[in-house]
Amino acid sequence: MSNTSLLSQRIEKIHERLTQLYQNITSSSSPAPELLPTALLELGIVSEALQLAMNELLEQSEKLNFVQDKVNIERQRYQELFELLPDGYLVTDMAYVIQEANCAAAQLFNIQQQFLIGKSLTALVFSEDCSSFETKMSQINQRSRIDMSIRFQRYHEGFFNAAVTVNAAHNRQNTSSNLCWLLRDATEMKRAELALERTDDDLYKDRLIHSFNRGEIIPLEHNKIWLVSQGVVKLTTMSDRGEEMLIGLARNSMVFGSSLTILQTYEAIALSKVQLVSISHTEVSQSPQIAQILLSLISQRLRQTESFLSIYGQIRVEDRLYHLLELLKQEIGQAVEDGTRLCVRLTHQDFASACCTTRVTITRLLGKLQQEGKIAFDTNNHMLLKL
Repeated sequence: MSNTSLLSQRIEKIHERLTQLYQNITSSSSPAPELLPTALLELGIVSEALQLAMNELLEQSEKLNFVQDKVNIERQRYQELFELLPDGYLVTDMAYVIQEANCAAAQLFNIQQQFLIGKSLTALVFSEDCSSFETKMSQINQRSRIDMSIRFQRYHEGFFNAAVTVNAAHNRQNTSSNLCWLLRDATEMKRAELALERTDDDLYKDRLIHSFNRGEIIPLEHNKIWLVSQGVVKLTTMSDRGEEMLIGLARNSMVFGSSLTILQTYEAIALSKVQLVSISHTEVSQSPQIAQILLSLISQRLRQTESFLSIYGQIRVEDRLYHLLELLKQEIGQAVEDGTRLCVRLTHQDFASACCTTRVTITRLLGKLQQEGKIAFDTNNHMLLKL
């Protein structure tokens, strides 16, 4: 029981005692002589109790002020960190109305911070991306984190490409209370990708095409890098328990090779008919243009590898499978009338190795998704995603 409750009980008892004394005095035409000393004694007790109460209240007030000062110091420290973040950061309510914005966010939108507060983030989305934005954000109730690429209007300067991460914050009732937005300017990255699309054809010119059929193991040489011209290559390693782990899918205009990893066991297997060209390290070292192009391609593979790693961070197997399907949809998906078709066939064991679980579990979960109408298979047994 708290000090405040104990004190309240003591004062209540004293009050009842004084009331009883007062009733005794007023009910008697000639009060007993001993009532006056008794009343004085009771009043003295009340005075001491009130003095004690005052001392306890002062002590509690000092503690509260001390805690409040610490809270203010911590709040100021986090506010300074918030302002010093190199990437844009916003806090909105569940209706996407901006409540907080740091300096980097204001610079991205080319507007002062105070003018961002109270604005609807939806109104700042580039008109052609509104549909995509709404579709992505409709998933926030099922997922605590969403990643997307969206264009935002920039005041008086057109728009900018943003890599966006959204996290839902929850209150004590475990319901979403607000949204935290991390915005990175991806304009330069987009420009580099566009430039790459205009120049990476040079890597294929006058080179011998190496062809592999589905299921063939692709030989890896330490002094060469493979560049995919057509098809998809599965990249795997072995765990300490001797189990295969899927760590990447190299598709068109993606690179792989033993020199790009420090893994002791690293294997590349064709998932479809694959055409590759090889680039030697000597050629890379002698050509700044090729080196620049390969740097972008390696960065692309690195981002994919990080996406695969994030799958292992999910606690529930169902969540791992869901994130894997989302990643496959992005990496090897083809838009068709019935949804998104994966351009290569993956076995249940491939899914299991990527999700760090058993093939039996994957078979059961995929069957459940199929019953729910979230996945299907076409006549060539290619998976159709309807997520």
